Amino acid sequence: MNDIRRTILWVVFGFSLVMLWDKWQLHNGKKPTFFPTATPPVVATNTSPTTDAPISTAKSATEDGNSINEITQSALVNKPQEKIEISTDVLKIIFDSEGGNVIGAELLKHKDGFVAGQNVKLLIDDNENVYVAQSGLTIQNLRTDQPKTPLPNHKTPMRFSGAKVLQEGEDSLVVKFESEPVGELILRKTYFFKRGSYVVEVNHDIFNKGELPKSLSLYLRLLRDGKKPEGESAFYSTFTGPAVYTLEKKYQKIPFEDIEKEKFEQNSTQGYIAMVQHYFASAWLIDNDQHRTVFAEKVEKKYFAVSMVIPLLNIGPGEKTTHISRLFIGPQEEKNLEAIYSGLEYVKDYGLLAILSKPLFWLLYELNNVIGNWGWSIVALVVLLKIAFYWLNSQAYKSMGKMKAINPKIMEMRERLKDNPQQMQMEMMKIYREEKVNPLGGCLPIAVQIPFFIALYWVLLSSVEMRNAPWVGWIHDLAAPDTAFGVWFGVPIGLLPILMTLTSLLQTWLNPTPPDPIQAKMMWIMPLAFSVMFFFFPSGLVLYWLSNNILSIAQQWMINKQLGVLN
Repeated sequence: MNDIRRTILWVVFGFSLVMLWDKWQLHNGKKPTFFPTATPPVVATNTSPTTDAPISTAKSATEDGNSINEITQSALVNKPQEKIEISTDVLKIIFDSEGGNVIGAELLKHKDGFVAGQNVKLLIDDNENVYVAQSGLTIQNLRTDQPKTPLPNHKTPMRFSGAKVLQEGEDSLVVKFESEPVGELILRKTYFFKRGSYVVEVNHDIFNKGELPKSLSLYLRLLRDGKKPEGESAFYSTFTGPAVYTLEKKYQKIPFEDIEKEKFEQNSTQGYIAMVQHYFASAWLIDNDQHRTVFAEKVEKKYFAVSMVIPLLNIGPGEKTTHISRLFIGPQEEKNLEAIYSGLEYVKDYGLLAILSKPLFWLLYELNNVIGNWGWSIVALVVLLKIAFYWLNSQAYKSMGKMKAINPKIMEMRERLKDNPQQMQMEMMKIYREEKVNPLGGCLPIAVQIPFFIALYWVLLSSVEMRNAPWVGWIHDLAAPDTAFGVWFGVPIGLLPILMTLTSLLQTWLNPTPPDPIQAKMMWIMPLAFSVMFFFFPSGLVLYWLSNNILSIAQQWMINKQLGVLN
């Protein structure tokens, strides 16, 4: 029973270091050392060309020029013929006339956190980065009576028509891209933009100009390189990569390193595909109850694609069919995501404690509606949590206060019996019984609260609402590190992290001193060591921890005074 509480704290500290190391490994593109992630289920890629499944690597499909992989590889070699820029009140979209694909997307309401004077560029295609949205036609069935001819795809030249700017007073904007006949087929893509919306409705019209029926599939794809967005911190890790949502498996993140090993493939009648990064996402959405095959794979050795293939109804000679889909390109604003598509809110990553994070975000959101400032809303939420856990904290601090009061007696006894460990243990247990002190009393009440504060940590880390949100004075962006005193040698020096370090040291002084001298020194070193990370953390996160520290110190100080531990 000797120093059980301290032992538990050391276990928690050790486990935290293990978790931090695994996150560091993932951040640097390596496998986690202690908690390797499971590999997503895989379906063999040599699917028979006579099935309705998407053909991405089968030889027969490649020979016909209809393989999605084959098309993608050629698309990355040729330069676009013409770039068309479309602007609404919230989006600036760049189209490629070759395929009518989206090759650029700028979010006009979200400033870039690392390049002054620029907006966030989510989709991009330049010499350094590739992140695009594509679509086209592929083969559903290879029948003997169906000619083996090319199909309109995201490499097919298309004619543009429509307006380029959403004018004042207008609520919608329509642009079209239409191909010449390819394999007796014409593909027309119509994009419908709405004012204030990050969702674009996309109609694919397919015209059969031939004399035979066509059995086809439509593919929707998001393709990007494997780079993380600029400015990602090395002190906390957020997910970047493909994600899929299906009726059977729900939300699944597919790390780039898993795609490196094996192709991911699933069939479903519901769901979407997405490409996710910190704060922002893109996604192809189609109505439920349509059969679809989703898969993720590596392309051209350095690009990653997540695709959705939807079989179309048989198109008769001279007939036309239309497929309606939606393309989301925007911020992970939870309230909007829920309204756009069922399950789309999961692209906002809350980690393993989503069951706690979602109600905490709801409470934070409602507080902001009343207060009108996200910084003060964070402080108010911490106050509410401290009130909710006041009794548990009181029990913990009372136990700590009693331990601090008897600490001189414990230290004297340990020195007196240092050569007799067995007798020392017996004497220590006797002191605990006489003083009615439970060594675990200060640990267990706090342990109950840990999941709630970890959940709130993920809420603040993942909420795009914190970007460019001011608090007071020098804090103009709660999602950026505090730089009150500038940046020294690449390290942001802020007032909040300094206050956080000082309050952590004060808490250490208020807590009972461990009898072991080495542990006692470590308890003082730990706050200083962890303070390094706080200088790089978003100021909203540091504000949350600082608020919690101040309220904890006030409650602990008051209880220690009542117990006579403080002079």
